[in-house]
Amino acid sequence: MQKKEETKMTDLIQLGKQAKATAYQLGLMDTKTKNELLLHMADELENNSEKILAENQKDLSNAKENNITDTMLDRLRLTKERIKDMADGIRQVATLPDPIGEVDKMWKNEDGLMIGKQRVPIGVIGIIYESRPNVTTDAASLCFKTGNAVILRGGKEAFYSNKILVAVLQQALKQKNSSPFAIQFVDDTSRETAQQLMKLNDYLDVLIPRGGANLIKTVLTTATVPVIETGTGNCHVYIDKDAQLEMATNIIVNAKCQRPSVCNSAETLLIHKEVATEFLPVIETALNEYNVELRADERASAIFKQSIPATEEDWATEFLDYILAVKVVDSLDEAIQHINQYNTKHSESIISDNYFATQQFLQQVDAAAVYANASTRFTDGFVFGFGAEIGISTQKLHARGPMGLTELTSTKYIVYGDGQYRK
Repeated sequence: MQKKEETKMTDLIQLGKQAKATAYQLGLMDTKTKNELLLHMADELENNSEKILAENQKDLSNAKENNITDTMLDRLRLTKERIKDMADGIRQVATLPDPIGEVDKMWKNEDGLMIGKQRVPIGVIGIIYESRPNVTTDAASLCFKTGNAVILRGGKEAFYSNKILVAVLQQALKQKNSSPFAIQFVDDTSRETAQQLMKLNDYLDVLIPRGGANLIKTVLTTATVPVIETGTGNCHVYIDKDAQLEMATNIIVNAKCQRPSVCNSAETLLIHKEVATEFLPVIETALNEYNVELRADERASAIFKQSIPATEEDWATEFLDYILAVKVVDSLDEAIQHINQYNTKHSESIISDNYFATQQFLQQVDAAAVYANASTRFTDGFVFGFGAEIGISTQKLHARGPMGLTELTSTKYIVYGDGQYRK
């Protein structure tokens, strides 16, 4: 057993060495070359769509044998349209301004030194993620554009999909005489290898987990490599007493039902007591079309035709399914207090025509993205104009919210003198 573990560690160290050597070259690569390579990677994804779908089918078959839920299957499933979307995401990254080399500001100090703060690559980025294959291409393109080498370790559910996606991207780089080690894949999905990756300090500059609460907690408690925390999404929609019924219904249906398996879908509906009797029956009818299970407090249960009692655990749960917790509140203050107590600092929304209520909500709710009269489903790097995202950070250090190109950079000071020395 010990020999096997040593072999796994040796393999990871090899990936790390290759990534570190390549990261130095990537950091020197000009924007035009990076963009041309990204566009070629995007084309190769579409050119190899049949191969990718065949490998994805293996993952889907295994998932069905393991009785994976329909919503989780949706996270895993690839189609020609989704592969095209992945390719288009890479193409959009290619069109975005390259932050590398930018000087954010420059000033002269009392000694006559010109001091500038310049954006540079982080170096080697490790990403541990679960069952969404699109993370592979999003992460690869964003890291590549910012001159970072990346080591990807996906979950076993998407093993074949992730492996073929990385193989296609590496082949695209080889075809243009560029190092395939810019994008590497850990082909061992064991927990032991994941834990070893979390401690690869000599080679990884940062580790980014992207997945469920258990994965993120494991990385935070195990890793010795610096971590950027991407959080789970226990997201809320609050319907204020001054909300429009049609708007509120459309937004809650979209936030809950468009794609319930993703982190920016709504998990709890809070509604002001003054409009609960009028609004909740309409919302229940709309959600019934999607067979949403309603877990309600006593006041909401008295209004709904069909629901089950909500538990304390429900308020803190990211369901990732057609399940919605519902609570009637007495005031905006109570709604904000409930959200700040139970949320995961991801995305929260208020529906209201009252300007002062929306401003109070936007200022007092503690989350990476806070909305007034819009669905939480918009919290997405692609939608925000970042081309793609490496994840949605719910921490407050370095990066918060959808992480695009800028969040994958560090800075260094460049200082120009003309012979100064410190006295």
